Amino acid sequence: MSRAKPTATAAALLAVLLHGVSAAATAPAAGFAIVIHGGAGVIERAKMTPEHEASYRAGLAAALDAGYEVLERGGTSLDAVIAAVRRMEDDPQFNAGRGAVLDEDGDAELDAAIMDGAGPRAGAVAAVRHVKNPIELARLVMDRSPHVLLVAEGAEEFALEQGMALVPRGYFRTDARMRELEEARRAEAARAGGKSTGTVGAVALDRAGNLAAATSTGGLTNKHRGRVGDTPLIGAGTYANNATCAVSGTGQGEYYIRQVVAYDVCALMQYGRMTLAAAVHEVVQVKLRSTGGEGGLIALDRNGDIAMDFNSAGMFRGARDSHGRREIAMYRDVEH
Repeated sequence: MSRAKPTATAAALLAVLLHGVSAAATAPAAGFAIVIHGGAGVIERAKMTPEHEASYRAGLAAALDAGYEVLERGGTSLDAVIAAVRRMEDDPQFNAGRGAVLDEDGDAELDAAIMDGAGPRAGAVAAVRHVKNPIELARLVMDRSPHVLLVAEGAEEFALEQGMALVPRGYFRTDARMRELEEARRAEAARAGGKSTGTVGAVALDRAGNLAAATSTGGLTNKHRGRVGDTPLIGAGTYANNATCAVSGTGQGEYYIRQVVAYDVCALMQYGRMTLAAAVHEVVQVKLRSTGGEGGLIALDRNGDIAMDFNSAGMFRGARDSHGRREIAMYRDVEH
């Protein structure tokens, strides 16, 4: 018994289906990217020794690659920014976690925030003194509480409730930060609001097209106890929305708070129809400069476009994406 020949319509449908399967099998994976910063204006170029430069570059590279590996395995942008920021929190040369600067009492008060552009959802902590990795606590606030921001003892009580181990305050008193505090005291830096020595942050885009941002800091050397900067304030130092971009800032926090810097970048894109690069330039080089604000930011949009801009002497930064871009830089020059 012979089979009936397929009709023209059925044959056409079969061809479409076969073409679709073939196209799906050969289609490239969705693009992904991660951008990090380790602070703006951290060390003047004239004072940077070759040994320090090599050490900072290695630290940036380790954080950048840690986040990228998460994305490469198909992980989420949230997991990627956590991996990158946690690596810098554990590195004593960055002003976050272990290497956080010390306040007027000789203690570290830590701030951190994370934002999921898919929600958008956010979580943050401020003025914590016993949390080894504040960025992880910020994520717990986002994932396991109805709140956005928890501070001081309340945040640490929540950490214990979530099973996080706390560390003694001495964990953050590294020799380098103690020397820095003494120098700031001798220079009476508190009169000028303290000495800014950076912040760490990361923004990422995963294969699913979701953006995320994370930022962590110890704030200012010799700052007044209880001072909180822009890092844990959603919209000031940290922001992400899949409709536009993800942003993490570093610099003089008070200026970022007053000008809602991170959200402003996204708003310029959404309402002003600016490109990512134009929006970042407008905020960093025009708006911040006009008020005396110094610092920079990293940003990443839903198309994978990257922006890293600053108006300070330098900004420790790195970027890597699935198209082969990989760079690490500290000042205006780029080192691949």
